[in-house]
Amino acid sequence: MKDRSNFSNKLGFVLAAAGSAVGLGNIWRFPYLAAQYGGGTFLLIYLILAVTFGFTLMTAEIALGRKTGLSAIGAFRALDKRFNILGILAVVVPIIIFPYYSVIGGWVLKYFTVFITGGAKASAGDTYFTDFISSATEPIGWFLLFMAFTAIVVLCGVEKGIENVSKFMMPVLVILTIIISVYGLTLEGASEGLIYYLKPHMADVSAKTILAAMGQLFYSMSLAMGIMITYGSYMKKTDNLESSVRQIELFDTAIAFLAGLMIIPAVFAFSGGDRSALNAGPGLMFITLPKVFASMRFGSVIGTIFFLLVFFAALTSAISLMETIVSVFMDKFGWKRRFTGIFVAVLALIMGVPSSLGFGPLGFISWNGMTVLDIMDFVSNSVLMPIVAFFTCIFVGFVIKPKVIADEVKETDGKFKAEGMFNVMIKWIAPLFLFIILVSSVASGLGLFKL
Repeated sequence: MKDRSNFSNKLGFVLAAAGSAVGLGNIWRFPYLAAQYGGGTFLLIYLILAVTFGFTLMTAEIALGRKTGLSAIGAFRALDKRFNILGILAVVVPIIIFPYYSVIGGWVLKYFTVFITGGAKASAGDTYFTDFISSATEPIGWFLLFMAFTAIVVLCGVEKGIENVSKFMMPVLVILTIIISVYGLTLEGASEGLIYYLKPHMADVSAKTILAAMGQLFYSMSLAMGIMITYGSYMKKTDNLESSVRQIELFDTAIAFLAGLMIIPAVFAFSGGDRSALNAGPGLMFITLPKVFASMRFGSVIGTIFFLLVFFAALTSAISLMETIVSVFMDKFGWKRRFTGIFVAVLALIMGVPSSLGFGPLGFISWNGMTVLDIMDFVSNSVLMPIVAFFTCIFVGFVIKPKVIADEVKETDGKFKAEGMFNVMIKWIAPLFLFIILVSSVASGLGLFKL
């Protein structure tokens, strides 16, 4: 096998992998789910799942990549040819997600530009967001621009592109999140939101809350997408795998926590404690928050910083999605990075246009009340990701056996501190949870019941 690119050191790997994990799922999705499912209760359950379930799946995926030195399709095939289809399914996930994710990334870039050019008040209009996304041309322009940023980084390669960008963006992301969080807590009425966000209420614990937290874990930590397998294939054998996973988890969970701290108390403050304001879904970021910023002193500056932060988060995740697809095609066909990157970008553009037009000219295309973008999101996140994760657990737990992963983790210093927990989680607990998630998510998506 020809030499494979590597991250230069453990820090580069951790920041790049954390950059993949930290995205719109942390900045937008986590806060609104936390608000919807009991604040502190959701937060506590998510933290427990992150250090058990999340740690287990991420360790398995990164170890599979590092052991084989291959992306998802090659990694599964190298260890057992019967599971080649699992690698293919894992790659289908980012192929579906990357185009529509870039459409949303274009929306973020649009709002950042609006705020930095002094259009904060206009963006707070009741119909501003819907008028924008229903346009036939403007959203596609921003989608193309976001795609261009992503492609340039990926074309530069692992060390010069992805690693260097992540080393800059991730620390800046943390600093900006902290600044806005601290500012939000100074607002009158924010203390009520802070208490709601941090204080668990055991009466709020339910199957729905646990399933919502588990679903968020997938979305937030880039699991079951082939991403961590790909990044693991670039990881050096001398880097400690277990501690790297812990650091990625810490980074990802800290950003999600700070995002909730940044958004929930602020929305509480400007809604007079009305929790229904937090149930706006995608509108929380693009409709509700611009109104919050418009009401703030120095709101244009704060809003500009916020959407810069979200752009960084969206870009690092988009880079990891595109890199995963590029890596697979390079491994499969032996193509050069430049040609592969251009090919993937063109493919994503073709697939992304319907998602962008689904709110306007293609709005007549819908299924069970979902737009084209919603359908892509449902198929990838609610169907394919749980399937890939479930069979990854079966593959590791009962086919190649957990010892293969444990031996890879021990490659650096002979230690795997969480080996006992890993074995139980990968064989029994994680598959059970994943099966329940798959059934409930599909049933909810089909309208059989509402989570």
